[in-house]
Amino acid sequence: MKSRLATHAAIMLLAPLMAFQAPVTQFRSAAPGYKYEFPRDYYNHPDFQTEWWYYTGNLKAKDGHAYGFELTFFRVGVDRKETPPSDWAVKDIYMAHLALSDIDGARFYHRERLNRAGAGIAGVSAASGRIWNGNWKIQFHGDAQELDAVNDQFSLHFELRSQKPPVVHGVDGVSQKSAGAGRASHYISLTRLAVTGTIDVTGNSIPVNGVAWMDHEFFTEQLDENQTGWDWLSVQLDDDTELMLYRIRRRDGSIDPYSSGTYIDASGKATHLSLSDFAFVPSSETWTSPDSKATYPIHWNLSVRSLRLELDVATPLRSQEIFSGSAILPSYWEGAVRFSGDRNGAPIRGVGYLEMTGYDKPFRTSSDSTR
Repeated sequence: MKSRLATHAAIMLLAPLMAFQAPVTQFRSAAPGYKYEFPRDYYNHPDFQTEWWYYTGNLKAKDGHAYGFELTFFRVGVDRKETPPSDWAVKDIYMAHLALSDIDGARFYHRERLNRAGAGIAGVSAASGRIWNGNWKIQFHGDAQELDAVNDQFSLHFELRSQKPPVVHGVDGVSQKSAGAGRASHYISLTRLAVTGTIDVTGNSIPVNGVAWMDHEFFTEQLDENQTGWDWLSVQLDDDTELMLYRIRRRDGSIDPYSSGTYIDASGKATHLSLSDFAFVPSSETWTSPDSKATYPIHWNLSVRSLRLELDVATPLRSQEIFSGSAILPSYWEGAVRFSGDRNGAPIRGVGYLEMTGYDKPFRTSSDSTR
């Protein structure tokens, strides 16, 4: 979902740009029965208005020093009318977020960038297997991918190799987020990517390895005006199984019935979970951002009855907020988390990522902005 509910924060963060967007009627809606094809569906879907690619992961250096990372690419369609050819025509806006959580060093770094395609400044190319925004890029090579991202504070250089086939979330090809036709996304994930590479920070090049997760969603309309934010979770357990869960919060404080998730077993088989299948509940432990003043729940309890799974969800680094610094753009918390608990009465542990949006201010959907 990242942001990524599709989760994600792309619509929320790009809300001011929606003033420049064409009506949603220029774009296609997510509908049941979509036929996925790979590698085609790893890449661009320009007939949908919004699209994102989300990479998050937990890594360790040889001495055990722990890190988390996030690299996200967003594309938002601006106009699909026929216009004279030009390298500088604004057909799409491209945004990207990059973050490094130095968990044991208790430091959080993040950067953002915004571009149009221009003369190759940003874009997505199935022909070359590349997704990029400036010198931040993902390069596909079959089941392997290269991730490179360089900025003034740190850089990441990774090879990611998928351990499982892609997962399609939802039912009949759509991940429904609210009532009504088209209020959904097409949502796929690579839930276990083995990572090797280096982090360059504070003048040091640090070899690391670990595990990452990739979310890719494309849609045109998704949420409704009564939905104010979401809590999204990726779970990678040490028995080689994974979970994706999200709960959508409504203005009245209730949890939307369209909240859902997916369980992936060790062989890669995916099972859809409805809201009634799991409980994902915050404890009383919170962290208040000194920047946005938002208060986030940073300790959660998760249970999935059918799996006999009970997990404690905690973060080793409280300060992992992507602060917008804007009176208009909401901030959001996205960071590395760890899991401990039991499954079928046996101890189990894992790592993952938690995203929380709408805690400083409600986000606006694209349909809100184009009315």
